[in-house]
Amino acid sequence: MKKTIILGVSGGIAIYKSCEIVSRFVKLGYDVRVVMTRNATEFVTPLTFETLSNNKVVIETFDKDREFEVEHISYAKLASAFVIAPATANVIAKIADGICDDMLTTTISATKAPVYICPAMNTNMYLNPITQANIQKLKDLGYIFIEPTEGRLACGDVGKGKMEEPINIVNIVDKALTPNPDYRGKKVMVTAGGTEEPIDGVRFIGNRSSGKMGMAIAQAVLERGGEVILVKAKVTALIPKGIEVIDVKTTEEMRNAVIGNLDKVDVVVMAAAPGDYKVKNYSQSKIKSESLTLELVKNPDIAKEVGAIKGDKKLVVFAAETDDLLQNALKKLQAKNGDLMVANDVTMEGAGFNVDTNIATLITANGALTCLEKMPKTELAHVILDALLEI
Repeated sequence: MKKTIILGVSGGIAIYKSCEIVSRFVKLGYDVRVVMTRNATEFVTPLTFETLSNNKVVIETFDKDREFEVEHISYAKLASAFVIAPATANVIAKIADGICDDMLTTTISATKAPVYICPAMNTNMYLNPITQANIQKLKDLGYIFIEPTEGRLACGDVGKGKMEEPINIVNIVDKALTPNPDYRGKKVMVTAGGTEEPIDGVRFIGNRSSGKMGMAIAQAVLERGGEVILVKAKVTALIPKGIEVIDVKTTEEMRNAVIGNLDKVDVVVMAAAPGDYKVKNYSQSKIKSESLTLELVKNPDIAKEVGAIKGDKKLVVFAAETDDLLQNALKKLQAKNGDLMVANDVTMEGAGFNVDTNIATLITANGALTCLEKMPKTELAHVILDALLEI
């Protein structure tokens, strides 16, 4: 999945520029959803925007043919940013007064995403004290205005009111959402969390992994313009919005998900804590016994399997050790044919499972070491991505 731009389109002649806005956002890798007012459809057909965005255009608040979903709420939550272009004086006035009488204004009222408003109207309408008061009111409330330019308008007048050019609108929004787009065009698969190996119908063998490191990496990739496939076992960390999620429980399920999606990605980051062993004789019924002896068998080594078939893909592996950190980590990196190892001693305070910080050493395939101080996992995620770009 990708970051999502909701483009609100109201009824003005500048709507022809909105087609270019959609096209430019799509080319940059954003998922674009268009919400049109009924008046906007008099200028450009919804089919045009559907073709450019590859998504259904939403117009009516009460659409009998849509899927059963509170659509204005779902779009409001989905938005990474909301762009209204063109924004007529009427739409600006309704937003300023909290009027929600169509899908566009209702969705804007419900969103917590940044809202960019691109006015387009006759000069006198734009300079009207009421319109200017509405604009100032919205600015004071945190709405972002991309000011119109001066020029010859459709009505023949010359003055301020011409909607900003699509390339500039897109650049402003893109720079805010993706200030460092060095992973744009890359797709990264991240594994996260701890697997569960069942003993019987109610018990399992697990570990203390929270998934925080994997989630931090997924979020960092998104912030830098990349796409993410998250293969997620049991986690307690929050899942970033805008990523494709594959839920798994066991190490075998994680292995199948990773191998099954390997051809879709450029980078694999094995940040999960898959169980090394599974119970040989699983019982579907709850085992009732005074004593219990479990026979364990080895699980597949997912990272090693990926390393054997990865080709020119980059592979990041992790080593959580309690003894001989560097020696064990380097052996693992070589055995798994990885490109970068993130090693940490889980006995150190501020490192390891279920904490917000980590103390890591980065090791490349040629043996180069970078010892890092304790830092938030959100910061370490970017350090890891930086290191990958240098390999």
